[in-house]
Amino acid sequence: MQQPWRFLIFNLGIGIFVPLFLTRGVLAESQHSRVITEIPTLTNSQPLSTDARDLLSQNIENDLVVKITQVKVNTTNKGIDVILETTASEKLQIDVKSQGNNFIADIKNAQLFLPSGNRFSQQQLAQGITTVTATNFDANTIRLTVTGEAGLPVVELYDSPREGLVFAVASAAASGQQQPETEQPANQTQPQQPSASGDEPIELVVTGEQDGYRVPNASAGTRTDTPLRDIPQSIQVIPQEVLRDQQVTSTSEALKNITGLTISGAGGANTGTVDVQFKTRGFDGNAIRNGLPTGFAANSLEVSNIERIELLKGPASVLFGQGSPGGTLNIITKQPLRDPFYAIEATLGNNDLYRGAVDLSGPLNNSKTVLYRLNTSYLNREATTDFFNNRVFFIAPVLRWDISEKTNLTLEADYTDQKNENGLRGLPAEGTVLPNPNGKIPLNRYIGEPDYNQGGKTGRIGYKLEHQFSDNWSFRNAFNATFFRFDFDKLGFPVGLEDDKRTLDRVGVTDYKEYYNAYNLTADLIGKFSTGSIRHQLLFGVDLSRTDTIESTGVYTTALSIDLFNPVYGQPFGAVTDQFKSSGSTDTLGIYVQDQVNLTNNLKLLLGGRFDTSSSTSRDELANTESSDSSDAFTPRFGIVYQPIEPISLYASYSRSFTPNSGTDFFGNLFQPERGTQYEVGIKADISSKLSATLAFYDLSKSNILTEDPDHLNFQIQIGEQRSRGIELTLAGEILPGWKFYGGYAYTDAQITDDNSYPVGNRLNNTPENAFNLWTTYEIQKGSLQGLGFGVGFFFVGDRQGDLENTFKLPSYFTTDAAIFYKRGQLRTQLNFKNLFDVDYFDTALNDLRVFPGEPFTVQGTISWEF
Repeated sequence: MQQPWRFLIFNLGIGIFVPLFLTRGVLAESQHSRVITEIPTLTNSQPLSTDARDLLSQNIENDLVVKITQVKVNTTNKGIDVILETTASEKLQIDVKSQGNNFIADIKNAQLFLPSGNRFSQQQLAQGITTVTATNFDANTIRLTVTGEAGLPVVELYDSPREGLVFAVASAAASGQQQPETEQPANQTQPQQPSASGDEPIELVVTGEQDGYRVPNASAGTRTDTPLRDIPQSIQVIPQEVLRDQQVTSTSEALKNITGLTISGAGGANTGTVDVQFKTRGFDGNAIRNGLPTGFAANSLEVSNIERIELLKGPASVLFGQGSPGGTLNIITKQPLRDPFYAIEATLGNNDLYRGAVDLSGPLNNSKTVLYRLNTSYLNREATTDFFNNRVFFIAPVLRWDISEKTNLTLEADYTDQKNENGLRGLPAEGTVLPNPNGKIPLNRYIGEPDYNQGGKTGRIGYKLEHQFSDNWSFRNAFNATFFRFDFDKLGFPVGLEDDKRTLDRVGVTDYKEYYNAYNLTADLIGKFSTGSIRHQLLFGVDLSRTDTIESTGVYTTALSIDLFNPVYGQPFGAVTDQFKSSGSTDTLGIYVQDQVNLTNNLKLLLGGRFDTSSSTSRDELANTESSDSSDAFTPRFGIVYQPIEPISLYASYSRSFTPNSGTDFFGNLFQPERGTQYEVGIKADISSKLSATLAFYDLSKSNILTEDPDHLNFQIQIGEQRSRGIELTLAGEILPGWKFYGGYAYTDAQITDDNSYPVGNRLNNTPENAFNLWTTYEIQKGSLQGLGFGVGFFFVGDRQGDLENTFKLPSYFTTDAAIFYKRGQLRTQLNFKNLFDVDYFDTALNDLRVFPGEPFTVQGTISWEF
C-alpha cells in the first residue's frame, strides 16, 4: 500500500506545480530588469517560455555569471565610493538588508575575479566607516558588507556605464543621523571629490531592520550556510525576533511556533523538567546545538542565549547520525559581535514569575580580533499546580579569536542550574479528559509529596576552529563535552487507579540519580569546484561521539495511596521493594559525504551518504553483569531542486534515518536498527525579499519496530511499522512595512501499519490530524506613535490519541496570545498575554495516569535597555 501513495505524491508535484509555472503571462524572467533592489514578486514579472525544451535552458545566455574584475574604494567628501568594476551591470540584481551596523548587499548573478584573489577587504576607510568586504557568497552571488563605526551607514547605489556598480557610502553622522563625536587628528584631512560615477542615484532603501521573521539561510539542512530555497527538504526557522516579541521563557514555549509540532513528554514550560521532548510528523524528534549533539538535556529550558531555532523536518541521519525520523531541532546560540553591545532585561508576571537577563558583547582589543559574548539569566516561576516552584540560573560565555584573516577559533561554555520544588507528575485521564463518577479533578492537584525536590545541573564546554585554505576550500573542526547531573528524593509515582476512581496507587522512588557525560567531535572539509559547466559544493566529514552513563541509581519503596479529591500529604514511604544501579557507555563513528550540484543556475541536485558504526556496553552494578551491542548502518539522501525563476523552487527528495535497537530475538540474532524513510515534494517561494512560503507533501514511515513475538513468549521480533502522510504550509516574513507574520498549517495522517502489540490502524499518540499556528505583529512606522506595536497569536491543536492503544483522546484546543510593545531609542517595554482567555487544555499524555494540563492565563511585563 506504500507505493501508490508515493506515486501520488510525485504526480502531485508534476501535475500541480509544473503546469502552474508553465502558464504564459504568470511568471517572469527577472534577469531582464535593469537593476532591482529586491527579489522580484509574482506581479512584476515577464512571461516564461512555455516550451518544455526551453525550461531547463531558461535564461542560459542571461545567466552567464557577470565577472567583477576589480573592487576599488575612493574617499569622497561624504564618505567613500565602493566601485565594482564590470561592463555588464545591467544583468545584475541587488538585494539589500542590514544586521546591526552592517549594510549588506547581495549582488546576484555575479562573481569576483580579482587579480589578488576572490576576496576584497579593507579597514579604517573613513570617519565612521570601519570595514568594507566583498566575497563570493555562493556560486551565483557576491556579498558586499560595509560596517559603520557607531551606526548603520547610509548608502546610495549608482549604475555607471563607464565603471559598473558604485555604492556611495556615508556614515550615520555625515548623513545627519545621531552619532557620537569622533575626534580626528589635526594633521588629517578628508579628500574632497565628487562621487565616482556622476550618474543619478538609483533608489536604495535600507531600513536598518534585521532579516525579521524571514530567515533566508539555515545550516541544519546541509551543514553549510545554504539558502533555504536551494534545500530539497522542509526547514522551519524560528528567528530571535519572534522569540523576543513573544517573550518566551522556555524552549517548549518557542516550539509552539513549529507547524505540526507537539510536546510529547513531561517537558512543557510548566513541568519543571530539564529538557523537552517533542514530536513532528508523527514521530519523535532530535535536538542538537550548533550542529552538534550535546548528549542529554540538549534543549534545556533557558532561552536567553538562543539566536534562532531551526527544524529540519523528516530524517536527517546523513548529516547528524542516529536519531528518530520526525525531525532534527538545531538550536543556534548567540555569537560575539564586532561592535560593543550591552543589554539588560527584566520580566515580571503572575504566578510569581520573575526573570532577569544580561547580554554583553564586543571586542577585547583595538584591532577587534578578539571578541566576547556573555549571556546570563535567572528565572523563578510557580505553576498553578499546588506546591510547585521552578528556579533556573544560567550563564554562557563565548570567546572568538580571529587568529588571522583566514583562521578563527571560538571557545564556548554554558552552565544551567535548575531546582524544582515538587516537579509535576500529571493527572489521571479519568477525571480530566475522561468522565469520573466523582467529578472533575482540579487541574492544580498535586499527586506527589510536597517535600519532594529535584535538581538538574548541566555544563557544556567546547570549541569551533575554522580555517579558509583558499576562496574555495575550508576546514571546520568542532568539539563539545556535556556533563549532566540529575537527582531527586521522595517521589510518589502513580501506578494505578482503584475501582472507586478516586484513589491513586503510588510507588515511592528515593535516592534517584542520573549522571551522564557526553563527548562529540566533528571535522568537515568543504570545497567548491567545477567539472566543466557543472558547479559543486562538496562536504566531507567525520564525527566521533561517546556517552558515558556514570551512574543511574534508584530505590523503589511502597507508598501509601492518595485521594485525588481530598488528598492527605505527608505520608511516610514504606519498605524497599526493588532497586537498581547501572552504568554503561556508547561509542559511535560516522563518515559522511555530501555534494550540492548546480547542473545549471536553475537545476540543482543534493546527493549524500553516511556510514555509521556504534557499540554500547551496559552494566548492572547490583547483579554484576554486563551486556554489549553493536550495529552498523548506511544512510542515503537524494534531492532535486528546479527553479523556473529565482524566487520559486520546486523540489523532491528521498531521505532515511536509523536508530539502534538493543537486544536479540529468540534465536540470538541482534536486532537491526529502526529505519525511517521519507519521500517529500514541495514548493518554496520567496514572495518578496522579506516574505517566504513553503508547501510540502510527505510520506514518512518507520520500520524495524520491535513488537511481540507471537510464537515465543517474552521475546520480540522486528516487523513493526508506522507511517505518517501529510501536508504542511508555512509562511514567514514581512507582508507590509511594519506588519510581520509567522504561521502555518499541518495535516498529519499517522497510524500503525504493522504490529503484534497494537491494532493495525490505530493512530499514533500525541499527534493531531489538524493543527495551525499564527503569530503576527504590527509596528507603527512614523509619526508621534512611531515604535508602538501590537501582536496577536492563534494556536489550534486538534484532538490526539493519548496512547498507542487509543484508549482515550486529548481534546482539541484553541488558545490566543497577545502583546503590546513600545520602542523608543534604546528602551523597549512590552506586555505579553499568554492563553488570553484562560482556556483549559492539555499539552500531552504519557499514559492514562499521566496527562499534563497546559499553561493557564499568564501576563508578563518586560522592560529592556540596550546601550
